Amino acid sequence: MRPFKTVLLATTICAPFMAAPALAQDQAGAAEADEIVVTARRQSESLQDVPASVSVLTATAIERTGATSADDFAQLTPGVTIVTGTAEAGDTQVNIRGINGARDAESSVALVVDGILKTNTAQLNQSQGTLRQVEILKGPQGALYGRNAAAGAIVLQTLKPGDVFEGAIKASYAEENTWQTTGHIAGPIGGGLGFVLSGYYRKTDGFYRNSFLADTKSVDNQEVWAVDGRVVANLGEATELDVKARYSELRGASIAFNAAFHLPQFAAFNPAFYEDVNKHPFNFYNNIRPENAQDSFDISAKIEHEFGSGMTLTAWALYSDVKQSLIADGTSADFARFIGAANPAGNAAVNSCFASTAALTGFPVNQPGFIGQIPVPFLFAPATGSTFGPYSPTTCDGTQYQTRNQKDFSGEVRLASNGDGPLNWQLGAYYLHIDRETGVSIGADTGNGVIPNLYNAPNTTNPTSLLLADAFKTDVYAAFASAEYEVSPQFTAGLALRYDIEDRSSRSLVPTANDPFTGGPINPGQAFGALSPQAETFKQLQPKLSLSWKPSDDVNVYANWGIGFKSGGFNNQGSKAIIDSSFNDGITPGTIDADVSITDRYRKEKSSAFEAGIKGKLLDGVVTFDLAGYYTEIDDMQFFEFFVGSFGLLRVVSNIDKVEVKGAELNLTGEVTDGWKLFGAFNVTDSEIKANSSRPYTVGNKSPYTADWTINLGSEIDAPLTDSMDLLFRLDYRITGPTWFHSVQDQERPTIFSGLIPISAVNFLPASFGTARYDVARRDAFGVLNARFGIETDNLSAYVFAENALNQKYIAEAIPAIEFGGSFISPGARRLVGVELGYKF
Repeated sequence: MRPFKTVLLATTICAPFMAAPALAQDQAGAAEADEIVVTARRQSESLQDVPASVSVLTATAIERTGATSADDFAQLTPGVTIVTGTAEAGDTQVNIRGINGARDAESSVALVVDGILKTNTAQLNQSQGTLRQVEILKGPQGALYGRNAAAGAIVLQTLKPGDVFEGAIKASYAEENTWQTTGHIAGPIGGGLGFVLSGYYRKTDGFYRNSFLADTKSVDNQEVWAVDGRVVANLGEATELDVKARYSELRGASIAFNAAFHLPQFAAFNPAFYEDVNKHPFNFYNNIRPENAQDSFDISAKIEHEFGSGMTLTAWALYSDVKQSLIADGTSADFARFIGAANPAGNAAVNSCFASTAALTGFPVNQPGFIGQIPVPFLFAPATGSTFGPYSPTTCDGTQYQTRNQKDFSGEVRLASNGDGPLNWQLGAYYLHIDRETGVSIGADTGNGVIPNLYNAPNTTNPTSLLLADAFKTDVYAAFASAEYEVSPQFTAGLALRYDIEDRSSRSLVPTANDPFTGGPINPGQAFGALSPQAETFKQLQPKLSLSWKPSDDVNVYANWGIGFKSGGFNNQGSKAIIDSSFNDGITPGTIDADVSITDRYRKEKSSAFEAGIKGKLLDGVVTFDLAGYYTEIDDMQFFEFFVGSFGLLRVVSNIDKVEVKGAELNLTGEVTDGWKLFGAFNVTDSEIKANSSRPYTVGNKSPYTADWTINLGSEIDAPLTDSMDLLFRLDYRITGPTWFHSVQDQERPTIFSGLIPISAVNFLPASFGTARYDVARRDAFGVLNARFGIETDNLSAYVFAENALNQKYIAEAIPAIEFGGSFISPGARRLVGVELGYKF
């Protein structure tokens, strides 16, 4: 019933819009009086001429929707969904037509800003300066836009200095003490020089509160600022130098998750043991204040030279340095990691755990959680024990500290035709070097907070119990070329090729040390052998073929096919051995046979995508449309898995051997009358796992993180009040269909409880009593309505806005931990109402 009610609500709200000949190709912003020019094939051309479905946010649409980030762009684009910021600021997964990014792997979506490919996925949802246009390209774009464009590309254009001075400032205030300010100034310096200087600041207390800490604004609060500078120099009539630099800092909270259990037979004792993630009441009471820090700096230089022979040489170089870290409460309480018999007498962490549990006995935590008199799991002490779940107010779940630091240098040289004549071509080469260090540390909580080091000695106040840390090096070499030929005024054919070679290596940064609580090595993988350096080379040819037939000036029938590619890589060494011994034993008491296969190296991902469609204009351009169908086969789709158990936590990337995706998309836009525009889109995606050696029982399930469908509906009114003042009204309603977040969906699977029951105080129950069922881990369909209402003059603007105006309660993400028997779930943003004032000159 819930999806039906959502669609019914959408129909009711938008019925007045649907009566007119609405909806169109520029789904993000409605038909413009002037032709929309895009760079979807790395050359300036009309959107109508591109042989692919491309969503565009023009400068006007950016202004009137208030869009500033990848999250905003995704919400305005059919067939695109995003999960961002649920764990930390740099944690962003974009799904385009069934192809998803995976945590700890490379992104599936390329970010291109002013012609330069950004190389760090952490930058995907950062502000990128003063935006002037956003293009979202769907399907493999690697042949044209390069690395990590397997699912598509987000192409941004920012303000370029002109011949006169201009500037603007905009400030807004909304609920939850949310402030946002942007500003820029641009203009000529003299002698062929021009500049742009812009700034961004945002601060919010967030939507959720911690009921345990005195500082209650510690769940999703955030403060971020950024400065962007750009200098453009004309080095003669045919040569231009474009230099950009940006710096940003973010401070806020992290790991905004609760946990839900999915154990249907346990529900006989307490229904909360079998919980629908969509109905979870979010409460936060962790005793460690979560913190997230992200410092980002990049600088780039691009030079373009036009030769008199009709060719343009473009060369650019980019240096990027992004440092990220997070501190959060742990997840280990129910595994008794810090209360085991191996702990030495008088251990501060053990004493703190018992003391905090005794002091908090009866503290109200989410059901079925319960804090008893002792921190012993209820399975072994039914009368006095506890059921904690992760992130409890006691010290028994320990602490976690994570880092991800990356420096990279990249460059490209490209020679291209100038667009005149029937043949357009380009050829070039690309290089990238990455140095990346990542670490995940679990520490004991003695009640004295977190020492922000990956390793702390046993005699410290935050001794390390588990450490996964690696250094990665990547060198990428690529060559590319493309040609498009106008066979006739009606028919055009194009072919692009790119060949990538990625040399990747990793080495462990974990010291030789033992866990003071379990007595084993600090990295569980060390128990199965030395952690030796790893290296592998991944190669792939990426072709892209496109065809376009124009039976008239207003209609374009097109088709394209391409190969997408994402490099393989390395999990923490010993991951396979840890999973096999913990979950695939099935013989040792307390273990299970989970039938899950993890490797220390994950394979490259390759996709083959076909799209065919028709786009055009009707009624002299009053209505524009784009109808497309697509089919994609994905080999070795990369997928993030999260495991928790007595070993602590383990993050790995696995491969789903084969996924098939097919779907259709319709975009329509109409101008009902001068100043009143209607727009909308519908996407439906049917995905199916065809083979999965990692979890064979998931064959037939849907592609993770892929919404079954999306609907975008909206309207924009621009009506003159006086000769110098306009009334503006904008509505955007997005409905996102049902979404699974794991390859395991309707299946029942054994869990660690299946292994513990036979050796617990309730061993009279069968082991099957601990089986989990994940049919309640799917996110239901939900709709979000954004509205903006205001007035504008040539220089001033004033708006009232409402984000999620209907205060729809939905989850942003659910991460099932299959062998744990539950999911980690994060709430979506709630209603935010505010005012915005702007001035420009």
